[in-house]
Amino acid sequence: MSEFISVEDRGHVRLIGLNRPEKRNAFTFDMLAELAQAYTDMAAAPDIRCGVVHAHGVMFTAGLDLADVAPRLMAGDSIVTDGQIDPWGIYGPRCPKPVVVAVHGKCLTLGIELALAADVVVADETATFAQIEVARGIFPFGGATIRMAQAGGYQNAMRWLLTGDEFGVEDARRLGLVQEIVPAGQAVEAAVALAERISAQAPLGVAATLANARLAQQDPDTAKAALYDEVRRLMATEDAQAAVAAFIRRETPKFNGR
Repeated sequence: MSEFISVEDRGHVRLIGLNRPEKRNAFTFDMLAELAQAYTDMAAAPDIRCGVVHAHGVMFTAGLDLADVAPRLMAGDSIVTDGQIDPWGIYGPRCPKPVVVAVHGKCLTLGIELALAADVVVADETATFAQIEVARGIFPFGGATIRMAQAGGYQNAMRWLLTGDEFGVEDARRLGLVQEIVPAGQAVEAAVALAERISAQAPLGVAATLANARLAQQDPDTAKAALYDEVRRLMATEDAQAAVAAFIRRETPKFNGR
């Protein structure tokens, strides 16, 4: 555990927790750096197949601690250092492994963008969201102007990005920000269960799915052109051969990522 980020492994799943509850998990510059390092370590961990990002305390995050972050931004400090994974996938590479985010309570500004940069979001029924940068004299710079429109449509995104209004978990699902809604207090365990389902699949197949789907968001034609060669490569792997053998025997395959 670092000062503001907790880390826990459960089998092939790594839990990464925002851990500044006394300040509503508001991000300082140091906390941003610690989260980037946690993502970087997860990407490099050979036995970890999926991540779950959650938060300690009564809410997910109040967003940026502007008193700490604003001077650093004005000075031109880098949010992500060279060689680090960027949890927001804007200022550095995205995590090559799937990430599930578990949201409870308030989720503001950079927290929404952290969820938008993930692959699946689970929220409990207490979750509320607001992208309030326009009320602070700035604008969303962690990806919301790009990904919220991709997920829910341009005008649906503008309804919330231009007003800073709060919206609830059902509106978040309609926007494509949230995929599953669970009862209060159950977001983390539901996210872990989903991550365990992902981790039980063939790691190379999951990685290829993730990479091609992300590429398709930016360049659909290149993603389409890569499909056939990629599936031929995967068919030659030990995992694909194990899956065929298990299918014939009517067994559940076990994958080793080779």
